[in-house]
Amino acid sequence: MDAFWEIKTLKELSQSEWEQLCDGCAKCCLHKLEDEDTGDIYTTNVVCQYLDSEQCQCSHYSQRSVLVPECVTLTPDNLEQIYFMPASCAYRRLAEHKPLPSWHPLLTGDKGSVHTAGQSVQGKVISELDADDLIHHLTGEWD
Repeated sequence: MDAFWEIKTLKELSQSEWEQLCDGCAKCCLHKLEDEDTGDIYTTNVVCQYLDSEQCQCSHYSQRSVLVPECVTLTPDNLEQIYFMPASCAYRRLAEHKPLPSWHPLLTGDKGSVHTAGQSVQGKVISELDADDLIHHLTGEWD
């Protein structure tokens, strides 16, 4: 049987299928800085205050866009604007016609495989409530 992400376009996915594509890495919750002159994106080790960094889940997922207006809710209609998402992001990879990474939970059958593979922010981040100026928290690439 073919996997739904291999036979459907992102726009054809049901809401449930769309949500299943998220690997639970929480890299999208990292605060990023963009160089206004070059457009380069710099990642920090600082996450939104609502991220449970051990579970790598938003503690207010259904209200995230209300509580944090700058929180981006990915949809099939705004995928062309996800240049800031990590290269490992399933939505970005599929939009770029690339396969899911081997550690993705849809391939392994294990929601924890993203953590086991070291591909999540688990144990690597601090809350924005504990951070000072973001420039002091720049990191290397998270992919």
